[in-house]
Amino acid sequence: MPLVETIKRVTRSGLQSFVRNGWLSTATISVMALTIFVMTSLLLLNVITQSLIFNLQDRIDISVYFKQGTPEDEIAKVRRDVEQLTEVKSVQYVTPDEALAVFKERHKDNPLLLESLAELGENPLEATLNIKARETDQFASIAGFLEREMYKPLIDKVNYSQNAEVIGRLSSIIGGIRRSGAILSFVLAAVAVLVAFNTIRLAIYTARDEIGVMRLVGASNWFIRGPFLVAGVLYGIIAALTTTAVLLPVVGAVSPKISGFLLTGTNLFAYFKQNFWVILGLELAVGIALGALSSYIAVRRYLKV
Repeated sequence: MPLVETIKRVTRSGLQSFVRNGWLSTATISVMALTIFVMTSLLLLNVITQSLIFNLQDRIDISVYFKQGTPEDEIAKVRRDVEQLTEVKSVQYVTPDEALAVFKERHKDNPLLLESLAELGENPLEATLNIKARETDQFASIAGFLEREMYKPLIDKVNYSQNAEVIGRLSSIIGGIRRSGAILSFVLAAVAVLVAFNTIRLAIYTARDEIGVMRLVGASNWFIRGPFLVAGVLYGIIAALTTTAVLLPVVGAVSPKISGFLLTGTNLFAYFKQNFWVILGLELAVGIALGALSSYIAVRRYLKV
């Protein structure tokens, strides 16, 4: 029998096996779809959390306040020293006059405060270096560098932003969520394989008479086993397509709410559309792998030819 014709018959038999066990096929697809849904949700969650952390990281810094009267050249030297640190992303120098202008703009609706400032007759604000770190866990190292003895005559105080601690805790929470999600995905994948395995096992049992006839007429191992492997792959493909069909409107609905709540500017729906084929490909790969693996195990164990 030509190879193409054999493939057609095996595929047709696989479809028949799939339809014959309708309820079991539906249950298998549902569990697989849930597994793929969780895995894809973890991918999208990673996009959101990375955007959130990056957005918050960009807002926090270490503020170094210099004592009144500190010469500009001394401040410039400290700035050069800090810029040479590998942990430092950027350094911004704010003069006392610039700090005063920002202060007045920020409190322009508070005339009492501005009057009190005017009565001082001088600028009470200090020259400042605003330092951004490359990673949130590097702020402590930078702050420690600035607390060296050589800088104490120049620096009034170092304000180590408490936001960095918040970022650190947030990163830990997100890491915990990712680990929990990975464990959940693994458990669901195991359940999906088990359910598909039992579905194929029952399909083999249901078709035992047909299998006996095929053995008698000398059908090849591939011809007998192929339909069950095809059915397993079909479970995975339909589960992946179902997941995508569900995720598309869900992501479209929640994307504006996520952007508004987190204020990150991340358009999750736009990301999903831009990476649609990549995401669909990953879902199909996972679905086919789960279906093929479970079918292969069941066929190897229960179908002796």
